[in-house]
Amino acid sequence: MEIKILLADDHKILRDGLVNVIEKNPNLKVVGEATNGREAIKLCATLEPDVVIMDVAMEGLNGVEATRQISRDFPKSKVIALSMHSNKRFILGMFKAGAYGYLLKDCDSSELIKAVKTVAENKKYISQHISGAIVEELISPEDKEESILSQREKEILQLISEGKSSKEIAETLFLSSKTVDSHRKNIMDKLELFTIPDLTKYAIKTGLTSLED
Repeated sequence: MEIKILLADDHKILRDGLVNVIEKNPNLKVVGEATNGREAIKLCATLEPDVVIMDVAMEGLNGVEATRQISRDFPKSKVIALSMHSNKRFILGMFKAGAYGYLLKDCDSSELIKAVKTVAENKKYISQHISGAIVEELISPEDKEESILSQREKEILQLISEGKSSKEIAETLFLSSKTVDSHRKNIMDKLELFTIPDLTKYAIKTGLTSLED
């Protein structure tokens, strides 16, 4: 069965190279090319590709947001990130947005083809060159994130996650409401989480609360 592929990258020379590599393989066909994420979304609607090879950093609409929208609106089109970035923030950002694979731009052509075929079968593909970042996140996110917060901030976060108001937290910890509000802002800024549900999820994940009766 033919695998239809859409390329999304703002460098034509790279797209040309990808077309050359991909179409040497039987049953693989590049059906479209986009120069940014917004174009990629539009082409997914008309071309219905099986796989989208997506650059992470593009003008107009970046690869992370484009991947999020494609995963939501066109779930049959599986995204593979092809990026020069091996930073954990980019890798996790793409997977959280719904990407099925992540490759670095200096990967071998054979790995690219393997990733395309794997993702087309609804399976995840993680390059061995970036797998360490994923493993690191799986085995130690709590330790790293918890160390960001002071002990007082952990106490306040637990109470926030348990539904306590600033006034109630202040009374419990013998602080002023103004001090509690200041801690709350610091917690949100440090964790880059700005809603109570997100803070609660974080508290449960890190074991600060179980919310069990």
